[in-house]
Amino acid sequence: QLQLVESGGGLVQPGGSLRLSCVASGFTFEYYAYGWFRQAPGKEREGVSAISRSGVTTNYADSVKGRFTISRDNAKNTVYLQMNSLKPEDTATYYCAATPRLNSIRAGPIWPYEYDYWGQGTQVTVSS
Repeated sequence: QLQLVESGGGLVQPGGSLRLSCVASGFTFEYYAYGWFRQAPGKEREGVSAISRSGVTTNYADSVKGRFTISRDNAKNTVYLQMNSLKPEDTATYYCAATPRLNSIRAGPIWPYEYDYWGQGTQVTVSS
């Protein structure tokens, strides 16, 4: 069955870096667009970044623009989120999501309801 498995989370000091990975299985990877979302305790799930099927188009939340980079490797069925210059407010559980419904990635908010399949999440904690 369709499965998304995230990894790469952990504890990092402010200013540090982490790279999250999301390995997909059970479906044709290149037919889907992907997004990264995060949710902190007591807060709503927030769209962080998205990448188109081709990988050419990406989108970022204003809060992470210039610090995070999303990419995909179709040969490895993997989506990445490189996170640099991490801040304490980046602390959250990070989720990978996939959707076959987005023919393009547009600017603006990244909405969870547009994504159909979700991973179990990986915890990122930024603290000194």
